[in-house]
Amino acid sequence: MKLSQYLLATLKEAPNDAETASHKLMIRAGMIRKVAAGIYNFLPIGLKVLRKVENIIREEMNSAGAIEVMMPFVTPADLWEKSGRWNIYGKELLRFKDRADRDFCLGPTHEEVITDLVDKEIKSYKNLPITIYQIQPKFRDEIRPRFGVMRAREFIMKDAYSFDIDENSADLSYKKMFEAYNRIFERCGLEFRAVEADSGNIGGSFSHEFMVLAETGEDLIMVCDECDYASNIETTPVVFTQDDLNLKKHENNRGAGQEMPENKIEKISTPSCITVKEVSDFLKIKINKIVKTMILSTNQGIEAVLIRGDHELSLTKYKKNRDLEFADLATDEEISKINTAKGFSGPVNLNINIFADNELRNMTSFVTGSNEKDFHLLNVNHEKDFKIEGFLDCRQSVDGDVCPGYPDFTLRSTRGIEVGHVFKLGTKYSDSMKAGFTDKNGNDINFYMGCYGIGVGRVVAAAIEQNNDKQGIRLPSNLAPFEVIVIPTDTKNEKVMNIAIKIYHNFLKNGYDVALDDRTDSAGIKFKDSELLGIPIQITIGPKSLEKDIVEFKERVNMKKNEFKMDDIEGLLNLANEKIR
Repeated sequence: MKLSQYLLATLKEAPNDAETASHKLMIRAGMIRKVAAGIYNFLPIGLKVLRKVENIIREEMNSAGAIEVMMPFVTPADLWEKSGRWNIYGKELLRFKDRADRDFCLGPTHEEVITDLVDKEIKSYKNLPITIYQIQPKFRDEIRPRFGVMRAREFIMKDAYSFDIDENSADLSYKKMFEAYNRIFERCGLEFRAVEADSGNIGGSFSHEFMVLAETGEDLIMVCDECDYASNIETTPVVFTQDDLNLKKHENNRGAGQEMPENKIEKISTPSCITVKEVSDFLKIKINKIVKTMILSTNQGIEAVLIRGDHELSLTKYKKNRDLEFADLATDEEISKINTAKGFSGPVNLNINIFADNELRNMTSFVTGSNEKDFHLLNVNHEKDFKIEGFLDCRQSVDGDVCPGYPDFTLRSTRGIEVGHVFKLGTKYSDSMKAGFTDKNGNDINFYMGCYGIGVGRVVAAAIEQNNDKQGIRLPSNLAPFEVIVIPTDTKNEKVMNIAIKIYHNFLKNGYDVALDDRTDSAGIKFKDSELLGIPIQITIGPKSLEKDIVEFKERVNMKKNEFKMDDIEGLLNLANEKIR
């Protein structure tokens, strides 16, 4: 590609609203341009990188036996009504009516469409298992799109769906896709972890997120540096050491011979102290001696959950471990209907079901809200002062918690960018949509399903987050917009241009993705653009190198330079092959 004939739209500065490194660099490198909030044009440079990621994905999907299709971007409401998600999905689902007043939406994901398709096309167990995928635009009307293509409203996604005869077969399909995802992200040169995760709006019984480790990541994950364990902080199980378990046993048996603390409850004024820090500072006590009472709205009604003051509630774990259809923080209106005051809720005389995090099993004489504005209670004890319906694991994990895989190891938190997610769906969609096949005994069976997504643009952004420096982008060669760039510093010098063109054509002939910067701009601009774009190999020819009969070979990753004789094309090709192939 001759850059004089190319749309190269580099900028010296990024716009003020660009926050992350990837957002700034993708705009400066002329990869993307904003059209509206969360909606972007991909310019030629950006599209090249996007297509390289797509090609890696497509190769690994095909290698794993998946079959590519293309489904519609616009999907009818009746399919979503069959699955039960039309009224559940939320405002992220962009809905509209056609001229016949029929309801449609822009597809944020395609479980409904693919389930309907496979149900109509596959009737027998003989045609299973099958995995079908597509690479296609999606739309989710995010409330706050940000970070460029990291959280866009319109985005390119690879979504795949597996259909199997039973759960064992579905597990094999899940494993095959899990392994394919590992290969994809390895080939993209990413440092990543496969993280145990919640299934969210997609549903299903089991899932993993693939997280690229980056400080700018939106997701907080817990990892063990001694083993491969990793999970989203919302789902990480909290386990205990043997000492903790012995203490729990001691506390649980205290009704049989163990006396409760004798201190009586004391009501104390705490004016305007709503947060645990405010209460802690006012009473001059540690935050871990305070118990927060969270009022929740669930499908079982309004209920309370108790969490130690220095911990945070995981609604995801609470919902899962209580086996609830939904759970969320209660609204002000819902709170007003029970005998409490917002910001001062407590378990004593609270006439709703109360649950508690496991950590409270061995807590005594703690501080809680009083259910009365501007007052708290001291010396509160469960069993003596109020009833707990059940203890469960419902707090977020913290640094230093025990690793669920190996009790001798501990966890630490880090941030990640989600680039892929795999779900074991079971029969969630096939049951609701009555989609199935005939087994070998002639019985009608519903499909066992899995679904597998990769955000293609997110992979590009995540790769840039992990691979950049003060000069710009440093993508691995198989993602870089070009593998090699040939830069003649003086395009008016005929000898310089002849040698540059000769080298350029030799790289083309040998299958390299190569650019010739034949623009009339200064050498400084060309060098800066080359480094900004992150082109792995830069070959420079100029009047001074003509005098020495040499060309300069420069590696972008470490800025290391080598010199070659001008006629040593084979040497240039061999070193390029060693460095980037």
